[in-house]
Amino acid sequence: MGQRILVTPRSLTAEPHPEVERLRDLGFDIVYSTAGAMPTEQELIALVPDCVGWLAGVEPVTPRIIAAADKLKVISRNGVGVDNLPVETLKERGVQVMIAEGANAMGVAELTIGLMFSALRSIPLADAGIKAGGWPRVRGLEIRGRTIGIVGCGAIGREVARMVIALGAKVLAFDPMRPNLDLPSASFAYAEVDEIMAAADVLTLHCPLPRDGSALLTAERLANSRPGQVIVNTARSKLIEETALLDALDDGRISTYATDVFDEEPPASLALAAHPRVIATSHIGGFTAESVERATRIAADNLLSALRA
Repeated sequence: MGQRILVTPRSLTAEPHPEVERLRDLGFDIVYSTAGAMPTEQELIALVPDCVGWLAGVEPVTPRIIAAADKLKVISRNGVGVDNLPVETLKERGVQVMIAEGANAMGVAELTIGLMFSALRSIPLADAGIKAGGWPRVRGLEIRGRTIGIVGCGAIGREVARMVIALGAKVLAFDPMRPNLDLPSASFAYAEVDEIMAAADVLTLHCPLPRDGSALLTAERLANSRPGQVIVNTARSKLIEETALLDALDDGRISTYATDVFDEEPPASLALAAHPRVIATSHIGGFTAESVERATRIAADNLLSALRA
């Protein structure tokens, strides 16, 4: 019997991927969680013992799960976020955490642009209205000439910046590192988050949570946002205070919230997801053929490099 590797991303359990099966060909035993489903804590506790490697998705990984992982050496994410992992516990246990740097960037960036257009042109409303027998016509807004706020200029945020500038928009961006993106100064500038909130027609989030786990967009920030602002979130649901967001949507200060991420997926409560000013997608940012291919290849290679070191 070979060393065991646990595979849990929904995109990989629904249908075995050649890059994962390549690990089997190299002598590893592959253990899949329930096909196409987000694994529960109980299922992971049952599957992870004796596994030396774990190709993980966005499922919550609790300290109880890690306590059951008696032989685990490495967790390789098929993305870049590690908010779902108990990083400090893993560090104490000597478990290496690896990410698929940049693999999903183009897929998430393109979805972000799609959500912007959907919000500015009320595409979901028009589609639903026609299918219900109506003919809704909401006057939209063009992206050319608008100010787009981008929080986080890593692999995804910089792609979004390039795309919206190519479409004729101007970008105000926040990133603590202020990387040089080689974008024209007439169209791109760095600013602080509060300045961006006050000026941006569209705000899009591409950053991790603050170090203390608090929300980035608090009730105060939302109250001081540009009236009618569109917020796009393909990063992390907890970046925004949900109660304050609902209030801002109800009073129209935030005209539309377009999101690919929720606290619980699928959301048990539809208070936010079913709000008439919300456009919701089912965490599909990196779920493209190309992104899955890149992320799976990188995640599998990361596992091999760690387990053969």
